Amino acid sequence: MKLHDIFQRPLRDLRISVTDHCNFRCGYCMPADRTYTFLPKSQVLTLEEIAELAGIFAAHGTRKLRITGGEPLLRRGLVDLIAMLSSIPGIEDIALTTNGFALKRLAAPLKEAGLNRVTVSLDSLDPAVFAELSGTKIATPASTLAAIDHAASVGLPVKINTVVQRGVNDNEIISLLETFRERGHTLRFIEFMDVGSLNRWDRTRVVPAVEIRERVAEVFPFEPVEPAYHGEVAGRFRFLDGKGEFGIISSVTQPFCGSCNRARLSAEGKLYTCLFAKDGHDLKTLLREQGPQAVADSLRRVWRARDDRYSELRGREDQPKEKVEMFHIGG
Repeated sequence: MKLHDIFQRPLRDLRISVTDHCNFRCGYCMPADRTYTFLPKSQVLTLEEIAELAGIFAAHGTRKLRITGGEPLLRRGLVDLIAMLSSIPGIEDIALTTNGFALKRLAAPLKEAGLNRVTVSLDSLDPAVFAELSGTKIATPASTLAAIDHAASVGLPVKINTVVQRGVNDNEIISLLETFRERGHTLRFIEFMDVGSLNRWDRTRVVPAVEIRERVAEVFPFEPVEPAYHGEVAGRFRFLDGKGEFGIISSVTQPFCGSCNRARLSAEGKLYTCLFAKDGHDLKTLLREQGPQAVADSLRRVWRARDDRYSELRGREDQPKEKVEMFHIGG
């Protein structure tokens, strides 16, 4: 059964947060100067519950899963979970987003379990800027690059995400591109977004997609590429010299709400129908107290009533001022 919302957007992708914990403190996700109350173990979905919920989504048209956090590689039993998810009928692709810290240890077993690809967050190649942005001293640009190289060496396709902020790391756009062009990986620039309520978002720090394209074109000529699939969030651009491509995710200046087919499941089992939503729908309690049929019934009701398009309406008075934090739903 395929589900569509009121704008006829299908339920195709599910992002699953497996933990709200992280060993980094990136300012746009989990700022270091805040105190957090993390979920107790009893409130976090078990691996089996995650797999059961993913199976319900798959039965309603979901084909792609992305594992997120917090930092998903901190979740015990993650390799076992990937194996469970890869056996679900209808699931065609399983990806994972990580800061890369534990990737050298886990890349090979994750691939063997069924992980199809990985995305690594890396916002700077400058050690001082990296430390400031990540809020940690346990990793460096060099260690993150080594983790990326290792993941690629065991056969995992790798993409890199960079959140661009004016006056912070926008001077590294070209150096980042040069680094990953040579390594053969796709780099995706992400406009700084107003996710959650803790990241002190300021529109003046947004570097628009059109400006990023202009800066790149001065050094590396490129041409646009058609989306790989309907609902792809990154605009794609191919270098004319044949050395791969890069992408830009432009949620602020060029919203793509009209084709958004993503649902998000938090570590505590709440369904969010938008990255910028305030409230989620409790599927965990339904699963534990009433069973999978109640979850399926709720999923159909929620998705068919979905009318989210925050990025298109950003700034309007009727849009939520408080939003779920990124570390709860993984971006």
